[in-house]
Amino acid sequence: MIIYMNNFNIFKSSLSMFLIIFSSILNSQELVIGVERLKPGIAIVFEGAIKDKIYPTNINLDINDTDVHIEARINWDSNATPSGSPMGGFIPYLNVKAKITNQKTGLNILVDLIPHINLSDNFHYARNISLPGNIDDLYNIEFIIKPPKKIDLSFHNDWLKKYGDRLIDEQNFKYSNINFYEVAKATRS
Repeated sequence: MIIYMNNFNIFKSSLSMFLIIFSSILNSQELVIGVERLKPGIAIVFEGAIKDKIYPTNINLDINDTDVHIEARINWDSNATPSGSPMGGFIPYLNVKAKITNQKTGLNILVDLIPHINLSDNFHYARNISLPGNIDDLYNIEFIIKPPKKIDLSFHNDWLKKYGDRLIDEQNFKYSNINFYEVAKATRS
């Protein structure tokens, strides 16, 4: 029975990640850059999405100046998720950055990904960006995820005893040879 339940949890977790990625493909022309899992039960999908008009306009790059909408969907997974955490629920208060480097020229940009909400992904971290080069160049991307600042998140005793005084440790994820051409040429209907 225990082996069966463990296999079922592995299947359920794999199915969950498949559905996250598959729904991205169905909902829009998004480029899945990477998929990661962290303890305790965190699922991450990094994407390059079609540019969009984002509000408020005074803190978001205008759609006419945007090549790609870069995203980090950071949610509770179904695998080893802490008690009380809703499967697929957004994980707030993280500090997320993306460093995008043109492989040909070495030019790069570093952007803060801030909380966004839409009807397809719900809450996610994202930014409209102008690539540091041509849309058909290849890029390296490093995503840096830092835990919430101590002032932004307080921990109850039960969490502290089981997981400590941090939601996550700082994480860096690097990806190479990313081609944004198809996403950058696409438009929303």
